[in-house]
Amino acid sequence: MTHPFYAIHTHGLIRVAAATPRASVGDTAANAAATIALAREADARGVDLVVFPELNLTSYAIDDLHLQTAQQRATVAAIAAVVAASAEFRSVLLVGAALVRNGRLYNCALAIAGGRILGVVPKTFLPNYREFYEKRWFASGAGLTGLTIQLGGEEVPFGTDLIFAARDLPGFVFHAEICEDYWAPTPPSTAGALAGALICCNLSASNIVIGKARERAMLAAAQSARAVCAYVYSAAGPGESTTEVAWDGQGLIHELGEQLAGSRRFTTEPEMVVADVDCERIVQERLRFGTFNDAAVFAGNPETRFRRIAFDHAPVREDGGLECAIRRFPFVPNDPARRDDDCYEAFNIQVEALSKRLVSAHAETIVIGVSGGLDSTHALIVAAKAMDRLGRPRSAILGFTMPGFATGEGTKANAWALMRALGITAEEIDIRPAATRMLEDIGHPFSDGEPVYDITFENVQAGLRTDYLFRLANQRRGIVLGTGDLSEMALGWCTYGVGDQMSHYAVNAGVPKTLIQFLIRWCIRTDQYDAATDAILSTILAQEISPELVPPGADGALQSTESMIGPYALNDFFAHYVIRHGLAPSKIAFLAWHAWRDASVGDWPEDLPRDARVAYDLPTIRTWLEKFLVRFFTTSQFKRSAMPNGPKVSAGGALSPRGDWRAPSDGIATVWIEELRSSVP
Repeated sequence: MTHPFYAIHTHGLIRVAAATPRASVGDTAANAAATIALAREADARGVDLVVFPELNLTSYAIDDLHLQTAQQRATVAAIAAVVAASAEFRSVLLVGAALVRNGRLYNCALAIAGGRILGVVPKTFLPNYREFYEKRWFASGAGLTGLTIQLGGEEVPFGTDLIFAARDLPGFVFHAEICEDYWAPTPPSTAGALAGALICCNLSASNIVIGKARERAMLAAAQSARAVCAYVYSAAGPGESTTEVAWDGQGLIHELGEQLAGSRRFTTEPEMVVADVDCERIVQERLRFGTFNDAAVFAGNPETRFRRIAFDHAPVREDGGLECAIRRFPFVPNDPARRDDDCYEAFNIQVEALSKRLVSAHAETIVIGVSGGLDSTHALIVAAKAMDRLGRPRSAILGFTMPGFATGEGTKANAWALMRALGITAEEIDIRPAATRMLEDIGHPFSDGEPVYDITFENVQAGLRTDYLFRLANQRRGIVLGTGDLSEMALGWCTYGVGDQMSHYAVNAGVPKTLIQFLIRWCIRTDQYDAATDAILSTILAQEISPELVPPGADGALQSTESMIGPYALNDFFAHYVIRHGLAPSKIAFLAWHAWRDASVGDWPEDLPRDARVAYDLPTIRTWLEKFLVRFFTTSQFKRSAMPNGPKVSAGGALSPRGDWRAPSDGIATVWIEELRSSVP
């Protein structure tokens, strides 16, 4: 597909690779050939930047042979071979070699592109402890700035003050450091990131001992998180001398603390891992993270000291696939262990928050409307656990089911079954008489027998339920527990004021709808309650999401929330990338298309039911995304501006005007709608 929408470069993604060629013990010609072969493979895969191991052209573990003139000259010849071959490639190469300059030998990273050397970065920290002895051979590059080195008859930038930036591809800005540099308390890549590099690279030799692979991954994850960048790490593999040590060839790619790709280790064949890193997301993260700016200021603004070496890259503007996994459910990890850890934390955040609010409000009871739907179910089980934790009887939870004109017998039965199973105080208030009276008083056509089910008809019911709950809380010395979730607040899918938008404490306000389903499943799986409660929770999970405010149609079909506002799976996907990352609508559509277009591809959360594993094509995604943008930016902010207190649960963000999200109540969605329509085919 040739439309620019399908190209990763259109959306600020850069394809990177960590390459591990078969090494040798000082055979520079073989090393050059192995490097060129992997570079050719990377170029065929559309890789923008390939990171090779430390001294991959020279060889690392050759000890005093580093100080032999013949070895040094052979290294220069190997560099020339790689530079000549690179004229055929779009990929930028970061290769390792030992170079003589001004009577010193430096362990260097060379940036090579389009048949020329862009610059040379010497290693700063030289290990000289345990099995390492680098100061015997190499000089440190510390403090070397503004210099050049002569290679191939040209003066090439040389120093630790280099970052490399594509003129024609915003976001393609990278920095290089070498092995020990990121074991140091002050990695050079920190300054490189503060100077503007979005992709930090490490050319490493790093012999293997037990546990060291975990240490490398930890350091790469930590540096990509702390320096707010992508981090590409490539360690030397088999073929290096094993006189005293061994090699495993670990390649890693991280982005903002998360591992995107990792190589096989201890292989005898060349290895390369590829991933698309999201440089636009990195920029947006830096914009949100004021401490990053402060760190740059406190470090003396490194961008004023670094040289930015520009190069032309000729970005691709057509479909080249996507080399990274996009989670369909951003709030729910696919990995079962991480999912359960997240559910444990989310659930206990809610329980702890509600417990504190009960104590501080001197509330004797919790008043909650129980509909038999997902949100009120989850709020109720959180309330039950909070009472348990405080040592109070669950009978102090006052649950009210309040059937209206469209309440189904099934959901009402579920509400009663859940309240009984949990052992709370349960009552029923039929709101239909009061609703009928109100509709009569305002002259609504329904009161004359006409089947008019407009927003007034719906909100009369929603408002009366909330009105009853607040008066009951006054009467019974309690607080009204809100049940609405983050997804509903994002979409404005709630009745403002005297309605489900309001409560004394909105315990679900930080939890998206998709996560609520997994939280309830987690409660069942981990035996948080008894068997009777688990059974009714399973029944509630299986039912369709409905507000049950409009009577069923002639065909008996219930009012369906998702048919009106779109699938919650998509809406939560959209909300995550709008709230947490501020991405453009076309970028969100691109990511959603890759995540959802084929149900048979990619991972699904383990306990998601099979019938929920669906696919959405691009027109469907675009349609619901536009509706989401209108609701989020134009019609719903006034409800969020007045939302009650509630705990933030997910790092993906919250919508409280006192927390993550501040926006004008009279905003418009024009900018987002126009961007979507103009950029998505």
